[in-house]
Amino acid sequence: MRHMVASALLCVSTAVLAAPDPVSFFRAVSIDNAGGVRKMLYEGMNPNLPDEQRGDIALVIALRDDADKVFKVLLETPGIDLEARSANGNTALMMAAYKHKREAVDALLAKGAKVNQSGWTALHYAASAGDIPIMQVFLQRGAKVDAYAPTNITPLMFAAREGQEEAVKLLLASGADPTLKSSHGWTAAQFALAADKPGVAAIIDKFQQERGRRN
Repeated sequence: MRHMVASALLCVSTAVLAAPDPVSFFRAVSIDNAGGVRKMLYEGMNPNLPDEQRGDIALVIALRDDADKVFKVLLETPGIDLEARSANGNTALMMAAYKHKREAVDALLAKGAKVNQSGWTALHYAASAGDIPIMQVFLQRGAKVDAYAPTNITPLMFAAREGQEEAVKLLLASGADPTLKSSHGWTAAQFALAADKPGVAAIIDKFQQERGRRN
């Protein structure tokens, strides 16, 4: 009898100490299972752990997969790292900008997320998505308008390549330099032409001509 009790206690102790399964955790994040995520975080799951399949962190997955309830749980989790990056360099703020999630952007900024990062920035992502209100929020908070991503791509180049005309206009009005070149030697207008976006190239050319006349 004493041996059976000891065995039962050992099983209970092992169950309590066992770490949550990462595969189950990331599945729960993706399907917006807020209760399951909260339970596994309580049991000791690291909220900043990248998943093994793609190297994405939980905050990025929640935003990417529109798991809004889980995003709120993660944001309030002690120890959550707002600047943690997925394997491809994405931060939560970048993904929120790309997905047009203004409420998530505001919540992340309120918690202290940084607008400027080395490499790709949230402004690059907002410009690529053509989200003017989010771009304005970042610019008002001091986002570097000519931030250099890898291969020296600026937000203006990114917006031009994606054909985001209003984003291009906003960046130019905010001081973006259309003469800058990427490591490939291309300006923003050349990115637009290479992507078959002649309308964007025309906007940039007109801006430069008007600036030249003023000077």
